[in-house]
Amino acid sequence: MTIKLITLALVFTTLFSFNSYSADTKFNKDKDLLLLNFDLKTDVDDAHTIAALDLILQSDEFKTINYYAVSGTYGIQAGLYVPADKLFNIVFNENWTDAHQYRQTSINKTIKKINKTLSKNGRIWITEAGQSDFTQELLEALTEFGIKYSKDQIIVVQHSTWNEKETSVDALAFVKNQTTYIKIEDGNKEDNGSPGFNNKGYLVNQLENTQLISSKAWTEANKISKKYNGVNGRYNNQAIADGGADFSDLVEVTYILDITNVATVTDFFAKFNKANN
Repeated sequence: MTIKLITLALVFTTLFSFNSYSADTKFNKDKDLLLLNFDLKTDVDDAHTIAALDLILQSDEFKTINYYAVSGTYGIQAGLYVPADKLFNIVFNENWTDAHQYRQTSINKTIKKINKTLSKNGRIWITEAGQSDFTQELLEALTEFGIKYSKDQIIVVQHSTWNEKETSVDALAFVKNQTTYIKIEDGNKEDNGSPGFNNKGYLVNQLENTQLISSKAWTEANKISKKYNGVNGRYNNQAIADGGADFSDLVEVTYILDITNVATVTDFFAKFNKANN
């Protein structure tokens, strides 16, 4: 893979000592990076996931964490992309990049974020709200630029067997070999060890209430869902079609940040969806 020159702000050969981390080590809010990969193809559930994530990022406990989001990290699956730039701007401001339109630029920008964290002995926690092909490209770029890392410093969390099947075989094997790869239970189901964040009975239009802190995010997420769900061959998410919630990819974030007492959609909103004061 040919990698274009990253800006001079990136230090290509960072010298630091490796610390030994175990897979169950907790996310360090002072040093670690939460890297949020969203495929946005072809399911609109990522729009719900991003809107729900906005509640976490605005909470007192997590509003200062270091994170970076990437759109368009899809793998080999067929189907059309779900554009969500406005939603990304609402939730992440400038702290995101568009790998759908500008893949190489996104690799470069993300590598800078990763390198900055590694240089301070921090770890990279990657949520795969989609496939692992983009993660493979990031790892290859790190190697090409001489940026060293250990398996313990890059932790990849995946919840979906379907996502793994839609990742190229070589990419998935590479990521599993080069990182601490953690497969958790599917977030579409309850009572399996992961929260169940797919509920067609929880009507998300109520989340547009302007008294709630993420009303703008949910208004845009619902707009995206109505516009693209099942359209032009995209996946028809039945829970969302019925007006319900599906932010199943968020279980990777709750796992990484060790967020508890959110076993269901109702539990999650009871914990995070506070009114504006």
